[in-house]
Amino acid sequence: MDANPRAAGVVIAGGRSTRFGGEKAVATFRGEPLLLRAARRLAAACDVVAVNARPDTQAAALAQSLGYAVLHDAPGDPDGPLSGVKAGLQWAAHQGAQWLAVSPCDVPLLPADLYPRLIAAAGEGAAMAVTSEGRQPLCAVWAVAALQKVSDALAGGAHPPTWRLLEEIGAVKVQFAPAAAFANANTREELLRLEAAAQTPLP
Repeated sequence: MDANPRAAGVVIAGGRSTRFGGEKAVATFRGEPLLLRAARRLAAACDVVAVNARPDTQAAALAQSLGYAVLHDAPGDPDGPLSGVKAGLQWAAHQGAQWLAVSPCDVPLLPADLYPRLIAAAGEGAAMAVTSEGRQPLCAVWAVAALQKVSDALAGGAHPPTWRLLEEIGAVKVQFAPAAAFANANTREELLRLEAAAQTPLP
């Protein structure tokens, strides 16, 4: 499937990975850094891809070495994924994109058709993946026009739930199965379990 020339993508890799005991984004899954796996999935659907990472981290260095633009949260913005979405929307606007597809860095089993389906469902607006276990707000497509809404939501250091802001802008919910494909790796043990699950078809 060809990449959409009006879509940009960003991997959110700015978390502190406290429970993981190191930077999740550079941990390997089947011999490939999680960050690269997420970026490649986005690149299949998006014309350009960037990585949101904290300065002076292994994730930032890896992304730069792979040729991806590295986006940092704006000074004063709170810790959290919505600050990364804001940085991505600003960058996407400079790229002339209409949509920004957002991916977590730590969910290696995401469906191959995730972002093409979300972009198709978004229309002129936004779309968010949902499973039998609920919303998946870091697997979403945002209209670049939502930048001001996101900036306003983060004003004064606030960080509302990402799903809530997606709902406020009318994101279309797109159902995916199985829910196990959206499992993330918060610890190294969980990453090993996901790697084992990749050897056999998901239920």
